[in-house]
Amino acid sequence: MSASEVRPPRPASDRGDDSGLLAALLDGMDAALCAFDADGTVTHWNREAERILGWSAREAVGRKGLAGWAVRAADAHEVEARLMAAMDAPGRHVHEFALLTKDGGRVLVRTQSSAVPRADGRPGGVYCAFSEVHTQIDLERAIALSEALLADASWSVVLVDADLRPAAVNKNAARALRTSRTAALGRPLGDLLDQGVEELESALQHVLAEGAPPAPTELWVSLRETGEGLGGLRGGGGGPDAEDGGRPDGGGRPEGGARPDGGAAARRCWRSGFLRLASPLAEEPVPLGVAWIFQDVTELKWHELDSSRLRFRGNQLQRAARAAAECEDPAEAATVHLDFALAGFADHALIDLVLEAAPRTGPGAAPGAAGAGDGAARVRLVRAAATPGGAPGPCPAIVAGGIPVAYGEGHPALQAAERCGPVRASATRAEETGPAPWAAARKWPAGTLHALCAPLRSRGRTLGVVTFLRGSGRRPFDRADAAYAEDVAARVAASLDLAQQLG
Repeated sequence: MSASEVRPPRPASDRGDDSGLLAALLDGMDAALCAFDADGTVTHWNREAERILGWSAREAVGRKGLAGWAVRAADAHEVEARLMAAMDAPGRHVHEFALLTKDGGRVLVRTQSSAVPRADGRPGGVYCAFSEVHTQIDLERAIALSEALLADASWSVVLVDADLRPAAVNKNAARALRTSRTAALGRPLGDLLDQGVEELESALQHVLAEGAPPAPTELWVSLRETGEGLGGLRGGGGGPDAEDGGRPDGGGRPEGGARPDGGAAARRCWRSGFLRLASPLAEEPVPLGVAWIFQDVTELKWHELDSSRLRFRGNQLQRAARAAAECEDPAEAATVHLDFALAGFADHALIDLVLEAAPRTGPGAAPGAAGAGDGAARVRLVRAAATPGGAPGPCPAIVAGGIPVAYGEGHPALQAAERCGPVRASATRAEETGPAPWAAARKWPAGTLHALCAPLRSRGRTLGVVTFLRGSGRRPFDRADAAYAEDVAARVAASLDLAQQLG
């Protein structure tokens, strides 16, 4: 060996520093640890072992074996044999023993033992790390629970870090967010959600600062579509009304699961719970993030809101019938039915009555029933009543006669009269912002975006058309709305028919 390869002996002070470092490491461990030499004599004993069993390092180190002080004499031979067997077998060995405490009690521990090699590679002893079984089981349960939540839970689980970015996503959550479990990690929530992201981030920040809320929270959200900007969705501009049961988007279920403006996805209701995550290793709680656990309850909320809407509308029809029964003038009773129908249903209502049928002129014109074809007589409608266009108020009295309204070809009111069935119409985005106002072209109040026309039918005749109108803060009319409008129209038509008979 050359002189350059000869290493000088280490100073005794360095070896003392190493022993102090080892002692500090052993005492700082969360697990109890003891070590034995090849003869079974205790060589190391840390503070966690002292806490569990009560024996200090001064009392334990130097004892040969565990018999009589840490293990019952009857069990000592088996326990020591299983611990020292780690010298002859590679790897770690897990056992469970009942050890004695200094005050005479017994505690069940789970041990992990392994051989301690000498400088020449031969086993020179055994070290044994142990902890109380219930503590270990609690830890294993916590780990198993977290793994199960992120793998097989029926609820959607998202772990959000302190920066409000997903750190872990389970399968159901990835499916609900329409992404993969890895693609969502580290992305801002605004990249995944469109509407509702502000409410979600506010809830997460509250949980980080104050802790978990006492009850689940229902969040209405919509997912961001590919290439869609923040302004790509419409809805929820107006406050909830009595009919809609307080639904945040101001309406009932969109037909076919589609958005009213033709988008691919509707708003979803996620019943959410939040748990603040803190590190168990820190002396003071340090927030690691939030566990966001949610379940899609949109269908349930739709059914609840539909039921609430049906109950409200049924009550309105009953109240209208009782109020109309007290009216001496049947025409006044017709406006009473209209006033009760407007509550929570529409912003404005119009009543147009059939004036007469004027035959069309031109090639192929022939007399016939209204709506029979191109040669049929064209229905002419006269505005008989309309709710106030400004502040809400009762519908004024119906005025007979007048000049026909200049409805153009294909107007929804004319279609309803000709088809003897309800007709729905809504403005497209291009028509909303176009040079010619959509509502003005159809002789409706400014700001109207959605309309529903229902014929007034009585004794096999069409007396006119009732039109319900909604503004920009409301959703379009759906089939359930059309059915309700027909119920109202039947009551209004019966009153108008009676008023015409009485002259």
